[in-house]
Amino acid sequence: MSLPLEGIRVLDLSSLLPGPFCTQILADYGAEVIKIENNNGDRGRWSHPFIDDQGARFYVVNRNKKSITLDLRKEEGLAIFKSLVVDSDVIMDAFRPGVMDKLGLNYDVLKKINERIIYCALNGFGSTGPLSHTAAHDINILSLAGITGLTGTKDSGPALSTLQLAGTAGGSLYAVMAILMALINRQKSGQGQFCDVSMMDGAISLLAYTLGEWSGTGVMPERGNALLTGAFAFYQIYETSDNKYISLGAAESKFWEEFCERIGKPEYVDDQWKQEVQEEMIAGIRTVMKEKSQAEWLETFIDANICLAPVLNLEEMSEHPQVVDRDMIIKMKNFRGSGKDMFLSGLPIKFSDTPGEIKLNFPETGEHTVEILLAAGYTAEDIELFKINGVI
Repeated sequence: MSLPLEGIRVLDLSSLLPGPFCTQILADYGAEVIKIENNNGDRGRWSHPFIDDQGARFYVVNRNKKSITLDLRKEEGLAIFKSLVVDSDVIMDAFRPGVMDKLGLNYDVLKKINERIIYCALNGFGSTGPLSHTAAHDINILSLAGITGLTGTKDSGPALSTLQLAGTAGGSLYAVMAILMALINRQKSGQGQFCDVSMMDGAISLLAYTLGEWSGTGVMPERGNALLTGAFAFYQIYETSDNKYISLGAAESKFWEEFCERIGKPEYVDDQWKQEVQEEMIAGIRTVMKEKSQAEWLETFIDANICLAPVLNLEEMSEHPQVVDRDMIIKMKNFRGSGKDMFLSGLPIKFSDTPGEIKLNFPETGEHTVEILLAAGYTAEDIELFKINGVI
């Protein structure tokens, strides 16, 4: 059975999270992804915490790939990269704008080598604008995007997100979409193109519902005080007697009515949308929910048809029947003989005819250099000379 992206070759110049997560998705669905690493390797390889002698975070975004080491500061390295572009389909560049220009490897140069090449530039702020050359991590991008200021409770300050939302949801996933759309367009036009993907742009686009609320009410949204962030009793997190939590999303009146009946608060049913009594209802429900453990409340609602779920930690999540059934957490015991278990996410998209495939192969730095260079037409003597000169 073929994979949907079989036959697509990706040259991946990125490291750490956003770029590698994008290309791992492409690799899981059949693309041949070649990591172009310097002689020290992807920075994720030597970032804490470690499993065996490599950063654990490297493994979660670099499966199913090949690796070649290449010093792009050397003329021979540039020539090798250009030779690989000839037979490739996609380039993933996660440098700040200007880096590839200095190397002489920008899109205008590379499209002359291969007019069908799709060049995806993924970075914090995009290739234009006053911040285009500015350094930033996820925390800074989310702050500028207006997301951090709205994250947290009404009584807290701005809160950090557990997820790197700008890098992954705003960056990696949009880069995947950009590449796939460019591939579809290439089928019609025969031409590649430049894909300018900004993590900040992507993060802002995720504010769709929040922007809608601002537009509809005419009131600036406040942290922890909007419809879906804590202002209403029916959409709330409640603590249980064992210091665990239950999430409630009973926005529909039928769900809210059943919830109120089961906790013994039928008097709250008609007040679902009355803003002036929300704090009183939230306080009342908090008191009731503290009377039972999380497990007891789940048993109370076991046959209820409402939007209610436990707040799980990662271990509980990985063992949940729904997660197990969908193969969304892969546990590799005693990974690489380290004595530690490795947890990887599964395939998020299930196809009926062309499913993805997780091979659980993790390339060593430069593991496929010789193989790829031989296939590109270089001789064993050329490759040995490249090694001597530090090109590879």
